[in-house]
Amino acid sequence: MKALFFMLMILGYTTFTNDVEIPDYYTTDEDLTESLQAMVNELELNKDFNVGEDGIEQISLTVVDLNSPKPILAGVNVENFVYPASVYKIYIAAEVLNQISQGKYSLDSMVVVKSPNDVDKSKEIETDPRPLLKDGDVVSVNYLLDLMITRSDNSASNMLIDLAQRENINRLIEQYNWRGSEVTRKFLSRKFEDPGYKDIRGTETSSLHAADFMYLVENNKLVNPWVSMQMKALLGRQLDRTKYSRGLPSSAMFYHKTGWFAYWTNDVGIVQDGNLKYVVAVLLPLQEDGARPKYELLSSKIHEVMKGRYQNNHKN
Repeated sequence: MKALFFMLMILGYTTFTNDVEIPDYYTTDEDLTESLQAMVNELELNKDFNVGEDGIEQISLTVVDLNSPKPILAGVNVENFVYPASVYKIYIAAEVLNQISQGKYSLDSMVVVKSPNDVDKSKEIETDPRPLLKDGDVVSVNYLLDLMITRSDNSASNMLIDLAQRENINRLIEQYNWRGSEVTRKFLSRKFEDPGYKDIRGTETSSLHAADFMYLVENNKLVNPWVSMQMKALLGRQLDRTKYSRGLPSSAMFYHKTGWFAYWTNDVGIVQDGNLKYVVAVLLPLQEDGARPKYELLSSKIHEVMKGRYQNNHKN
């Protein structure tokens, strides 16, 4: 089965469950995939996790090595669709920035916060001095984008979903063949959802789609260079450093988006440590307290492997 898997990938792309395709601009490396699988096994993440009403789920992990002429993709359960928690805010931000680049409005355009979108009762990052959004506040689109990505503010996310509109967000998702990762829900109770969305399925994504998003950002190919660079700037101001960041050296810069809710603790982004660069997406079906020590070990191990690969490829 493993041989068939890699043979299909080498032919261009692999079709997995839910019709997920690996783009043909990636190549693959069986050694890297085996290394990642060994880490997952060692950390006892290679099993079924009971995630409450969502049933049984598994880790989804994708790494993209950016230190070769053609990006190298590897991972474990890369095609597995799971609940992304706040990670799917990257898709919302991408369409908002897309619409700004088209001239529909600007970063400085003002928006009035309206209930029931103002759902947050506490800050996701307690040290952030910015107040919680409340009904009647007038803030800029830029302010909402920054709150949504850096503090993972749910009220800001709901406002931006209304601004961009889900059908437009999902049109962008379709454009990049991220089928299955459509934004279906706001960050609020179903009873407050818009007509047509009260009974819709929950939002899901895969580490493959999230990693591909980050690859496009890093290469200025997410919509256009302006959108990509604005997105990367937002990701670079991420305030949550309690997950994948824990195992990275102080010399590394991590442009990323985290997500956590109930049984899920996720982190996806771009790691740069000197000339070493790679994309990583980890969707982990573990509650946050149990996930943090796993993240510290996993990120440290992945970084060492990626550093070793870089050094081997640049001996001369």
